[in-house]
Amino acid sequence: MNAPAPLFSHRKHWAHRFGTAPFLPMSRAEMDALGWDACDVILVTGDAYVDHPSFGMAIVGRLLEAQGFRVGILAQPDWTSAEPFRALGKPTVCFGVTGGNMDSMVNRYTSDKRLRHDDAYTPNGEGGRRPDRAVVVYAQRVREAFKDVPIVLGGIEASLRRIAHYDYWSDKVRRSILVDAKADILIYGNAERALVDVVHRLAKGETTATMDDVRGVALIKPAVPEGWTVVHADDLDVADDGARKSGEHSVVRLPGFEQVATDREAYARASKVLHRESNPGNARPLVQRHGDRELWLTAPPIPLTTPEMDAVYELPFARAPHPAYGDAKIPAWEMIRFSVTIMRGCFGGCSFCSITEHEGRIIQSRSEKSILEEIGKVRDKTEGFTGVVSDIGGPTANMWRMACKDRETEALCRKPSCVYPDVCPNLNTSHDDLIKLYRKAREVPGVKKVFVASGVRYDLAVKSPAYIKELVTHHVGGYLKIAPEHTESGPLSKMMKPGIGTYDRFKQLFDAAVQAAGKKYFLIPYFIAAHPGTSDEDMMNLALWLKKNKYRADQVQTYLPSPMALSTAMYHTGVNPLKGVRHGGSEAVETVKGLKQRRLHKAFLRYHDPENWPLLREALKAMGRADLIGPGKHHLVPNWQPAGTGTSGGEGARMGRKKGEQVFLTKGGDKATLGRSGPAPTGPKRPAGPGPRRGGR
Repeated sequence: MNAPAPLFSHRKHWAHRFGTAPFLPMSRAEMDALGWDACDVILVTGDAYVDHPSFGMAIVGRLLEAQGFRVGILAQPDWTSAEPFRALGKPTVCFGVTGGNMDSMVNRYTSDKRLRHDDAYTPNGEGGRRPDRAVVVYAQRVREAFKDVPIVLGGIEASLRRIAHYDYWSDKVRRSILVDAKADILIYGNAERALVDVVHRLAKGETTATMDDVRGVALIKPAVPEGWTVVHADDLDVADDGARKSGEHSVVRLPGFEQVATDREAYARASKVLHRESNPGNARPLVQRHGDRELWLTAPPIPLTTPEMDAVYELPFARAPHPAYGDAKIPAWEMIRFSVTIMRGCFGGCSFCSITEHEGRIIQSRSEKSILEEIGKVRDKTEGFTGVVSDIGGPTANMWRMACKDRETEALCRKPSCVYPDVCPNLNTSHDDLIKLYRKAREVPGVKKVFVASGVRYDLAVKSPAYIKELVTHHVGGYLKIAPEHTESGPLSKMMKPGIGTYDRFKQLFDAAVQAAGKKYFLIPYFIAAHPGTSDEDMMNLALWLKKNKYRADQVQTYLPSPMALSTAMYHTGVNPLKGVRHGGSEAVETVKGLKQRRLHKAFLRYHDPENWPLLREALKAMGRADLIGPGKHHLVPNWQPAGTGTSGGEGARMGRKKGEQVFLTKGGDKATLGRSGPAPTGPKRPAGPGPRRGGR
């Protein structure tokens, strides 16, 4: 793996003489005020424009501005005609298109395929301001408006749909989004390196057809170029052997779109290979046939260095929504305005999660100096700051500066997770630097409290009791969320999550730290209903565990198959891609697809709700567990029914709550009830976004 050119090493585009815009323009009037006759790059996004580094479009725009380009923003344009896409005129270089910080279908529909009526990335939370499959629709409208301008796709929707993929909402395998959008090139993963290279080369008159040397892109080719050895993925061992023999000019052929659309084992095999070819140190290009053309994916991008990360997050963001929104509230901005991102990526590799798939498993960390300076910017520049930093974290709270102890080993590794089935002995799990960072953050003048609201990876935290003590003593606001996801080994093995014993160990350390600190804090575990590999008995056992531990969830989430996830491959194919995938020799996975069974699994998580008791009684009898029906404490559900419940509505959820139990917000604004008396927990609610959303939540 050759070292890439530094991110800011390109010679700046000539338009850098115009300087820095207070906000990237969203109108011709703003362009005129800046003295621009045209934009070089116009970015189209499904989110409102908030000029803050938690919003991907702001990072992209400010990064291109720093490269010398004039960048305009079309935020949530009316997609019913091409005219709104002409509002800023014709760009001199290209259009960039993204659905926003979330996949537009995940943003718009629940796991039960019901329409959501709000949108956290829209002024006043208004729903319906972006189309379904936003990337495809926006790209088509751009092409109608300006037929000859290159279109570059990016963001999480493009990234997670870069190959042929199962789409939960249409219940079918769809082509690569690059094919459907009829765009010129797609940038996936952490896009900074590829973005800068592609735009500079387009500005010099180069076409995207020659950009197959850029890491982290997908493009369409008529055929595999000469000089490449094609290694078929029909047998993974052969693929690996062939790659070693053929050297760096080998490309792995995934089963084609037409094959994966009809052959479920072929789909599972393609998913397995894609995830195996994810380490920038050893990944090979991939090719997948779509009709008479080849979809070509270059190797994943090389992670940013700490100085490069610092430079990106220190770009001149206005740290506020665009003034065009006036007094309108943008919920996602309200949730993250006082938070600071310290790292990217996740080496957890949970099979249902989009973070590793999009950001990679190599942690990219900012420097301590840069983080502390941003806390100062939050204090000085963010309206309404009262001294409370709402979160200092990232995709997870406690992976900052963690990495493989040996770079050569890291470059050769093909494991999908550094912590499953056990924490890898080559992984540095020290929390010492993070503890020091927390202490220095608390000492920043004007800061009264620094919360850690990002989810804590508890199987790492148990390696450092000192970290748990620091967290509880200074950085917990009444409750701490962690995600064991289940209690049973069957679903946990499909999720690539540790056993419940690790949760028990963390709880012991957490409770001891709470007692030592003299606090009344609560630990909140999250669980997934209906994940592939989960049986009715698994959900029953989880419900019994919840009752034993006096946990009551007012609202829960059923598993949602997000594009490209390994668990989505399980859901669609009934095959386990974590094991060998060969015709006649693949491991079967029990999947939960029918609406009735999905509702049953969700009902087990809300065993206390009288509305669910008839369904649970029926299921328990069918399972031969009628012994769990009755009035005693050892029973799961009673053998009686309150009047007016058990048919429809949510009244039973309120009737099922006991006096003294605490209700508070959990991830995504859901509520959970803890069977414990004491003062109501305090502290900030962690934002549901921005950033890639986990497929199971």
